Amino acid sequence: MTSATDPLPHPTVSPDWAPPAPAAGAPPPDRAPRWSLPALLAILALAAVLYGWNLSGSSLNSFYSAAVYSGTKSWKAWFFGSLDAGNFITVDKPPFALMIMGLSCRVLGFGTWQMMLPEVAAALGTIWTLHATVKRAFGHAAAALAALVLALTPITVAINRDNNPDTVLVLLMVGGAALALRATRDDRLLPLLGSAVCFGLAFNTKMLQGYIALPAVFAVYLYASGLGWRKKAVNLALAAVALAVSSFWWATAVSLVPADDRPYIGGSTDGGAWDLIMGYNGLGRVLGGEGNGGGGGGGAGGTFAGTAGIGRMFNDVLGGQISWLIPFAGIALVAGLALCGRAPRTDMTRAALVLWGGWLVLHYLTFAMAEGTMHPYYTTALAPGVAALCGGGGVMLWRAFRGGDARWSWVLPAGLVVTGVWAIVLLRRATGWNTWLWPAVGVVMALAVVGLAVLRSAGSGTRFRLLAVSLAAAIVAALAGPTAYAASPAFGSAGGMMGGTNPTAGPSTGGGMGGPGGGPGGRMRDGREDGRQGGANGEFPGGGAQGGQTPPGDDGELPQGGGTSGAPSGQGGQSGQQGYGNGELPGGDAQGGTPAGMGAGMGAGGGMGGADSALVSYLEKHQDGATWLIAVSNSQSAGQLILSTGRPVISMFGFTGSDNAMTLARLEELVKKGELHYIQLGGGGGPGGGNNSLLTEITAWVQKNGTAVKESAYGASSSSSTADADASSAAQSGGSTVYRLDPSDVS
Repeated sequence: MTSATDPLPHPTVSPDWAPPAPAAGAPPPDRAPRWSLPALLAILALAAVLYGWNLSGSSLNSFYSAAVYSGTKSWKAWFFGSLDAGNFITVDKPPFALMIMGLSCRVLGFGTWQMMLPEVAAALGTIWTLHATVKRAFGHAAAALAALVLALTPITVAINRDNNPDTVLVLLMVGGAALALRATRDDRLLPLLGSAVCFGLAFNTKMLQGYIALPAVFAVYLYASGLGWRKKAVNLALAAVALAVSSFWWATAVSLVPADDRPYIGGSTDGGAWDLIMGYNGLGRVLGGEGNGGGGGGGAGGTFAGTAGIGRMFNDVLGGQISWLIPFAGIALVAGLALCGRAPRTDMTRAALVLWGGWLVLHYLTFAMAEGTMHPYYTTALAPGVAALCGGGGVMLWRAFRGGDARWSWVLPAGLVVTGVWAIVLLRRATGWNTWLWPAVGVVMALAVVGLAVLRSAGSGTRFRLLAVSLAAAIVAALAGPTAYAASPAFGSAGGMMGGTNPTAGPSTGGGMGGPGGGPGGRMRDGREDGRQGGANGEFPGGGAQGGQTPPGDDGELPQGGGTSGAPSGQGGQSGQQGYGNGELPGGDAQGGTPAGMGAGMGAGGGMGGADSALVSYLEKHQDGATWLIAVSNSQSAGQLILSTGRPVISMFGFTGSDNAMTLARLEELVKKGELHYIQLGGGGGPGGGNNSLLTEITAWVQKNGTAVKESAYGASSSSSTADADASSAAQSGGSTVYRLDPSDVS
């Protein structure tokens, strides 16, 4: 069998661990067994169902949805990754993943499936690529097992049903690793350059996260390639050039455009792409720190994934999402390297173990120790390493188990026992959820391990078939827990409520906002957003609760009147209450009164989702040729309005309120040119980092020169807590007020 990354016939394993001679009628060693391709296609079909079933009923991230929509309206917005088609501010990531989704929506129209089609295709491509590269080093059985493990990883299923960029990121990194292994095996330059380009594009998908596996790739090529040291040095130098070009072309292009002619780069402190690379999306994610939303404000990463520490992957938040098979993968890695101990330097089995083991260790340590913002769905990048080691290392353990050496006869059963015990621990954490499952896993795994021990020396016939049944039962028991979690987004009651800003799978077991039973999400209907969306990327201005605990407003209800996770479509907002820290537009009774497709309850950070439909209609009617419908404090509110109205909306301070995108001089210029008439003030939104001088300056200027829009002007509900209040009183009480400014108001 061949593929784009695996086009040539090959031996199934290294010479030191060749399988026994094939039985009569078995295919030759260089030919795929008849079951291999059907098994791969079945796994891909299963994955396609998990990633695509009921997708139109799932939640998407409105922050990225708005950027994709804006990219369909403006090629400039498409290139920069702008949140709005007027190109005031971008999202806080480089735009490569958005570009792909934007092209799909330009061709097919804007909507859930049109946006998600490239994401699902990328997810299936990752499985195919991993299968091909594992097959090269470990054989067809290992490749099938690795593909199955990857397809059923719970957090991978969750993120592959969402429009965050991580799905594309993982495809590019796995493609880079596969090409690097091919370059190491074949001693060819072109695959190495292709690997560098893949990692460079991964950088342009999520910046420094795309580089995490690079040290393992470098080490494998440097050590295992059969080329001389001088030739390897030249090839690596050329690959470094390809990596630099493919990584920095976008940032360079952005920097060449004058600041006045480009949008403010969201997440940066100076409006430039290089600052975004080094700060917010750089070391700030790992080290944390003050004054930068991406840094998490000194440990804000605990808000979503628990407290940083070496055991973070096994805590109540992340354990059920990614950790099921990490212990087995670790055992398989150590044992596999020991089994390859005297293999030649160029042995590809050991090279593959080092690469995927390095992948796992590097990602594990980065995510476990990160003090900055850390979402559960980041850990989907661990899944390829876990899957490859479970498949390849597992097959090596099986061969050692069957090889007659008593020193290795206990390793596979021990690994399976550890896997079964940890699965029971994870399943028991989900109180009241499928309570029959953990006893079933325990019984099946125990019987399987006993069967393996008793039948280990079976040669053929009935005893050998029973041995195969025992092995199959062990695999089923090991995968039962993650499969149950993975199936919940598509088939469970949580399928329509999965938080687009912080997607997770399975039951809620603690911490983390936005998963099933957790925070809210938005749903696409006819190309527009259906509300229930939490803060962009699930992050809340000013940080949040630490240590993996949900912020105030527990049990699914978000702070200060945000919609509950289980709120019906269009009813997430609560009458007369303000959004978390960002301020909803006045007239917050969103129940049943929103325009077609507009989300009602934004929940935390939601702001605009609770706006009275009458106010939205008023703004549209009185836009009077302005480029932007309104300027609001943050990207959460702006994204919702963009999706509900199809019009550009300004996010003055980015999605965390930390960006200094709007200055007083810039605001005066926009008003003087007639490009902006309405500004929302109040509700607590504004620049973060402890310095509100810019917000104070803008507020004072708008109050002095603008005219407050009274609720009676648009017939809003009298239940609003800010009805007919002047701006100063509204801002002091935590409410919000909309102001009208015209060129004549600017002296």
